[in-house]
Amino acid sequence: MIETIVSQARSNPASTFLLPLRHAARWLFLAIVTGILAGSASALLLAMLDWATATREAHHWIIALLPFAGLAVGILYHHFGRAVEAGNNLIIEEIHTQVDEPHTTIPFRMTPLILLGTGITHLFGGSAGREGTALQTGASLADQIAVFLHRFPRLALSNADRKILLMAGISAGFASVFGTPLAGAVFGLEVLTIGAISYEAIFPCFLAAFAADYVTHAWHIHHTIYRVTPEALQSPLNPRNMLSAIAAGIIFGLTALLFARTTHAISSVFKRRISYAPLRPFVGGILVAIAVFAIGTTKYIGLGIPTIVSAFAEHLPRYDFAVKFAFTSLTLGSGFKGGEVTPLFFIGATLGNALSSILPLPSSLLAAMGFVAVFAGAANTPIASSLMALELFGPEAGAFAAIACVTSYLFSGHRGIYHAQRTNGAKHPLEEISPSDDYSQL
Repeated sequence: MIETIVSQARSNPASTFLLPLRHAARWLFLAIVTGILAGSASALLLAMLDWATATREAHHWIIALLPFAGLAVGILYHHFGRAVEAGNNLIIEEIHTQVDEPHTTIPFRMTPLILLGTGITHLFGGSAGREGTALQTGASLADQIAVFLHRFPRLALSNADRKILLMAGISAGFASVFGTPLAGAVFGLEVLTIGAISYEAIFPCFLAAFAADYVTHAWHIHHTIYRVTPEALQSPLNPRNMLSAIAAGIIFGLTALLFARTTHAISSVFKRRISYAPLRPFVGGILVAIAVFAIGTTKYIGLGIPTIVSAFAEHLPRYDFAVKFAFTSLTLGSGFKGGEVTPLFFIGATLGNALSSILPLPSSLLAAMGFVAVFAGAANTPIASSLMALELFGPEAGAFAAIACVTSYLFSGHRGIYHAQRTNGAKHPLEEISPSDDYSQL
């Protein structure tokens, strides 16, 4: 689309203004509609999760039904959702194949299936997040716009434009579910290909992200506020603290790497050992439910937001991050539906809190750094994660968090939670150096 505008502008100077204006107006409409749909879906999701969490916490016995909830979700996807079972990876792969090898439209049923599956997971005590649901609803609803426009030949989207619309749907979903429009906009651009960003999609992604965030607030949905203590915000960015931020980033990155590999490994084991897909979350549900009743607390299931908030204000048990790590890997690896990001926020914030005993930085600041840096490493999105830190915590904490995010990305490798990500032929920075390299020329 951009190349067409430039070429026509060169041949006809009068079109220098009119063509970009028409292009902007077209995407303004598409992005706003995408934002309205994605923001409304996120509002429904957040309200549903609030209800599910409150119900579960008021009736702990319901956790005993988690295996049967997993079986129900498994049967639902086995019979009605095989085409959309890949979730976020399906969307990423679909975007990658749009230009040269267009596939079928993302089915609308992805939206109700993932909303229902995520709600059941949280209601009965699984440890999962919400970003996966928001991305899938945002992208699948955006694709329905393309389906509708296809009925009118003059309005139909090209494969390249459909790719951009799906990216806008991802941005809108992420922005609206976390209340971070800048991070959401960049996430939709950054998550697809490691080391490359499609500038053609910047305008739609930013518009859709801000529109979706506005719509979610218009539905009177409020996001959790995470506050770094005033004392922590006064920490100077001197050489000692900068080195401490880098050290923390290394630990966050290795944790992200371990989380991604552990979750994928558990998933592989369940698929190899249990051939009938609906039985996988049934068995996983048994293990999770037994573990919850054995340890006698529900702080490690669901979203875990109260513990995340506490990580910014007080010292927590040093093992909190490891327990949440185990619960989430087992829940998602066995086939329950939801996202990884909010559990990664939990893992990162509590790990940062624990690191305050060995690093000379305030626990509240380290919690903020871990909150975004573990996510940055696991999703290979250091820029979006750094922007999220600025939006959530402000510039003082954001500077430390940005250092931790890029360091975490460096040490987490290319294999993250989204295996459909591509590298565009670029090597990971650590892969540039191998033991066989000849350093005699240095």
